[in-house]
Amino acid sequence: MANCAVEGGCPSDYIAIALSILSFIVLLLWSIFPFLVHKVPRTKGSGFWIPVIQVVASFNLLLSLVMSNNFLKFGKRHWWQSCYLWGVWGEGPLGFGLLMSCRITQASQLYFIFVKRRLPLIRSYFLLPLILLPWITGASVIHAMKPLSNRCHMRAQWTIPVVCLHSLYVATLVGVTAAVHHIEFRFDELRDLWRGILASTVSIVVWVTAYILNEIYDNISWLQVASRFLLLVLASILVVAFFSISSSQPLLSQISLRRRESREFHTMGQALGIPDSGVLAQTEPISRINPNEPLDKLLLNKRFRQSFMAFADSCLAGESVHFFDEVHELSKIPEDDCVGRIYMARHIIEKYIIAGAAMEVNISHRSRQEILLTSDLARSDLFHSALNEIIQLMKTNLAKDYWSSMFFLKFQEESNVRSNGYELEQMTGWNFSPRLSSVHGTDDPFQQEHLLKSSGCSNDTTDI
Repeated sequence: MANCAVEGGCPSDYIAIALSILSFIVLLLWSIFPFLVHKVPRTKGSGFWIPVIQVVASFNLLLSLVMSNNFLKFGKRHWWQSCYLWGVWGEGPLGFGLLMSCRITQASQLYFIFVKRRLPLIRSYFLLPLILLPWITGASVIHAMKPLSNRCHMRAQWTIPVVCLHSLYVATLVGVTAAVHHIEFRFDELRDLWRGILASTVSIVVWVTAYILNEIYDNISWLQVASRFLLLVLASILVVAFFSISSSQPLLSQISLRRRESREFHTMGQALGIPDSGVLAQTEPISRINPNEPLDKLLLNKRFRQSFMAFADSCLAGESVHFFDEVHELSKIPEDDCVGRIYMARHIIEKYIIAGAAMEVNISHRSRQEILLTSDLARSDLFHSALNEIIQLMKTNLAKDYWSSMFFLKFQEESNVRSNGYELEQMTGWNFSPRLSSVHGTDDPFQQEHLLKSSGCSNDTTDI
C-alpha cells in the first residue's frame, strides 16, 4: 500500500481510471448523438463551440487528475509529467476553470436574452476568456512561486486559496442562474443549469475535502489512495452531470437523449407549438392567384408560399423566402407571450441575420445592426425593416421569373384541380413538405433534368 501510494498503480487507481474513461465515452456519445443519429446540421457560433469546449475541458480535467496524482506507475519521471503542466494548468484554467466558465457564459446568455431581452453586450468569445482570467492569473502566480513538492502537492497556505477559487466560480454560477429563475423556459435550460449547480455543489464539497486531504496529509498512505480515488471518481460524475447542450441550443434539446416524446420537431415553430407550423393543412383555403397583386400579400397564402419557396430553392436563392416564412410564423405568437417570441426571434437571428449564418439574408447593414442591437427581442416590429428589404429583393430577382416558370404553371394546375373537388392524394409530382434549408438545383420535384433551365431563374443579385 505504501509503495503504490507514492508511485501509483494501486488497484483502486485503475478502477477510478476505468470509471473516468467510461464517463468520458458517455459524455462524447451524449454530445454527438443529435448530429449522428438525427442528422442535425452543425450550427455556427457559441451554440456549437461552447459545448465543444466543455467536452475538451472535461477531458483536460480528468487527464490532469490522473497525471498529477500518480494514478499510473511510471519507471522514471519525464518532462511531460511536470506537476505544473498537469496539476496547475491542466487541472485549473484548462480543466475545472474552463468547464465552469463555459457554464457561466451560457447562464449569462440566458440572462441577457430572456431578462434583458437583448443579445449579450459582450460576444461569447470575449466573455469566456474574461471569466477565465482570474484562474489564469492564479495559475501564473503558482507557476512563478513554484510551491509544489515533487509529488505535486501544496501546503495549506496555497491549498486554501485554490479551494476558494473553486468555490468562487460555483457561487458565481449560482448567482447568475438565480437571476433567471423566474423565467418560464420552454425547454430545459434552467433545469440543466440547476442540475449542473447541484451536481457541482455536492461534488465539490466531497471533492474539496478529498483534495485538501490529498494535498496536506501526503504521509498517510491509505488516505492518499482513498482521497485520489474520490477525486477522480467525483470528477468523472461531475463532467457527465454537468454537461448539457440545450442551454445554448434549445431546439437540440427536443431531439437529444432526454427527449420523452416520439414526435420530432424540424422547425423552431413546431417546437414552440405554433399552429400549423411547417405543415400545409388540408383546410388551407384555395384561391386564384393574381400576379398583379403585391408579392407580400400573395406570400401570405401558404400554398403559394410553398410553391414560390420551391422555385427560389431551385434557383439557390431560397433563404429570402424561408426568412419571410419564419417571420410570418413569429407573427402568430401572441405579443403577451414574450418568452415564445424571444425564442423564435433568437432562432431567426442565428439562422438568417448574423454574419456567416447558415442562411444569411442579403439586407442592409443598417437593418442588420438594428436587429442585433435591439433593446427588446420580443417587440412586434423587430424584423419589419429587414422584411421590407427582402420583399423588394424578391420582387426584383425572383418574382418576374416565377410567373413564367413551370412552378407557377404547376401551381395553377393544382389550384384548378382542387377547385374542381379533387383530393390531394390524386395529384402526383408535388411535395408540400416544408423546405428547411437551401437545396441544390438538381433537386427537381418534377423529375425533369431541364427544369432549372426552363424555370427562368435569374442569377442577378441586388445588394440592398
